[in-house]
Order: sequence, then structure tokens, then C-alpha cells
Amino acid sequence: MILSYSIAQGKKIFPTRLQTDLEVTLIMGNNKNSKARENQEKENEKEKKRDNEKQRDERIEKVGQVTLDENAQHHKIHLLTIIGEIEGHDNLSSNAKTTKYEHILPQLAAIEDSGEVDGVLILLNTMGGDVEAGLAIAEMIASLSKPTVSLVLGGSHSIGVPIAVSTDYSYIVPTGTMVIHPVRLSGMVIGVQQTFDYFKQIQNRITGFVCEHCRIPKPRLEELMMETGMLTKDVGTVLVGRDAVEEGIISEVGGISDAIAKLHDMVGKKESATK
Repeated sequence: MILSYSIAQGKKIFPTRLQTDLEVTLIMGNNKNSKARENQEKENEKEKKRDNEKQRDERIEKVGQVTLDENAQHHKIHLLTIIGEIEGHDNLSSNAKTTKYEHILPQLAAIEDSGEVDGVLILLNTMGGDVEAGLAIAEMIASLSKPTVSLVLGGSHSIGVPIAVSTDYSYIVPTGTMVIHPVRLSGMVIGVQQTFDYFKQIQNRITGFVCEHCRIPKPRLEELMMETGMLTKDVGTVLVGRDAVEEGIISEVGGISDAIAKLHDMVGKKESATK
């Protein structure tokens, strides 16, 4: 029963039984509606979470990309993967794992334009592929204003080397490998001096980019390219884990936790500098 007080008469007023029952009914009804609203809100949140997880899984499955945003720093990190063979102007076999440059380039442009993405983490496990496509991806990554970190996992061979060094900081796992070799061309080759001059021009573009974005001197990189005593069927050098760091190509040996921690640190420093 609810008790009220009359100021004018200075005495307590006891409501009738009908009034009391009505007020109790209203209170119980309000409580019930409030609880129903809370349950509905919780169910909506669960449904939204399920939808987000489904979209996240589909995005990973289709393009190997996802946004990492459930961290203590509240940074939004875009994860990009470079896997298999880097596909150029010609379509590769449907059985081959490929990275299509026409998918990666627009995504990188969208990342640069986005006000929500704070940094980019790139995972590499590639055998190399088309030179033009690989250099295009590397140049796009290098020109991003967002902090970028790369992590070489299984391997980052051939044209994968420029992509690995195009980020602000790079890691390689202890068992990760990088194959350094000269430019090769499949198909018919016209055996004239102009063809070899063109090969040299392409190779200079690659070595110039790599040396500009890491610590290895150009003469040493070309020496590794022309090594004849390591590969049985080719000319070149295989660098495993720490070897790539000691040669000055990769910044540090580390894993996914190191790469993410470094990226968060870089994003935090950039945010502090802009305040």
C-alpha cells in the first residue's frame, strides 16, 4: 500500500483498496514491460553478434581479410593476407592458391581512405608470381599513411620479397624462408640484346625498391641473386629466419604476438603525435 501526505491539512491520507490494487498492478506491469524490453535488447545484441561473426567468417573465407578490433587499446587493425601465387594479368589454374592484385589494390585504397582503420597487418606465405602485380601491391603498401607491419610465415619468395619489406616494420618466424633469385620469364623468349636489357631493367626496379625499403646494400642483394651453389635447379639464395634479418632484409625475428604488439605501439605513437 502506498501512503501519501496532505500538506494543506497536515495529515496522512490512506488510499482506498481499489486505488492500492490499481497502483500495484501498474507497477508490476511496468516492471514486466521493462524486463521484456531488456530481454529483447539482449536478444538483439546476440543476433547482431551472430551476424557480425558470420560476416567475419565469410570475409576470411572469400578474401582472407578481417578487421581486428577486439583489443584493449580499441585500435582497428586491418588484416591482409598474401598467399599462394600472386596472380597478374593472366588467370591461373582454378586449383592454385592465388592472391589477385585486382582485389588487393582497391582494398588498400579503401584502407587509406578510411577514418576507422588505424593500422595494417600483412601475413605472407607466397611463392611469388607476377612481377608487375607484386610491385604494384608493394608500392601501394609502401605509400600508405597508416602504420604497417608484415609477418613472413611459411615463405615470401621471389616478388614476395618487395612486399615483405614494403611495410614500416617486418617480422619473419624462425622457420620462415625467402628465396632471392634473378628475374625469369616463362614462355617464348626472343634471344636478342633488347630482351636481356629489358630483364636487367626489371631486375633493377626490384632491387631498387627492396634496397630502398630495407637495410641490405644493392651489391649484396645482387650477389645473393646470382649465387650458384645453393639451389639445385636455379640461381639464387634461400634465407631462413634469422638469415634474412642478418642480411638486413627483414627487421626482426618474431611471431604474430610480436607483430600485433609492434603495430599497436606504432598506432599509439601516431595517435600521441597527432594530439
